[in-house]
Amino acid sequence: MVGIDVGSGTNRATARQSPSGRGWLLAAVAVVSILAWQTETGRLALYPFTILATWFHEMGHGLAGMLTGRTFERLVIFPNGSGYALTVRFGGEWRLASAFVSAAGPLGPAVAGSLLILASRRIGATRACLAWLGLALLISTLIWVRSPIGWVVLPAMGVGLVLLATYGSATWQRLGVQVVGVQAGISAWQQFGYLFSSSADIGGRLSRSDTGAIAEALFLPYWVWGAAVSALIVTLLTLSARHALRP
Repeated sequence: MVGIDVGSGTNRATARQSPSGRGWLLAAVAVVSILAWQTETGRLALYPFTILATWFHEMGHGLAGMLTGRTFERLVIFPNGSGYALTVRFGGEWRLASAFVSAAGPLGPAVAGSLLILASRRIGATRACLAWLGLALLISTLIWVRSPIGWVVLPAMGVGLVLLATYGSATWQRLGVQVVGVQAGISAWQQFGYLFSSSADIGGRLSRSDTGAIAEALFLPYWVWGAAVSALIVTLLTLSARHALRP
């Protein structure tokens, strides 16, 4: 992740120490974000990242729906940070496909976040990921997003990422892609109990949770799937960070 090109012995020592410090920083970002999201004040303080986390989550559902033959109609984000992706299928659907679409909400962003963290090991990949993610935010807003808060926050973040990829220093680019990667990975825990509940409040209406939908499509209770999804997310983020932060 660090891979800094330096010349002096002192700078090399600093570069060798930085991966550990960066690892603790990313862990702190993850923990503080998750804890802050559990309070109204915290969600407000992290508001842009709250909206970004919802975008990652719902895009996971939407893109998975397209992969299984559904039509991705729209993505809606509410001011409180909740949201939904509307995908429409024509005809029947295998239970496994339905479970896949439900699981892609929490797991898709974790995979994307892990790839972003891995990309930070090389500056060329870092810049490319920042630019492409920024463009993805802009393009998805034009095609799928159908809510005022999404129209305001997502393009602003998209432009910010493109500018960072174009004009930012290597240090800030690496930190930026790592922080965004962590935010993507932990987006499933925006509401800590969400994965361990059969239902959730989406825009003021009680709806079935992702793990509740998986349990309905397959077998085992929702909390088992919540534990499995959580374990996979932790594993993905840990392995990617460990690899990216190697000296």
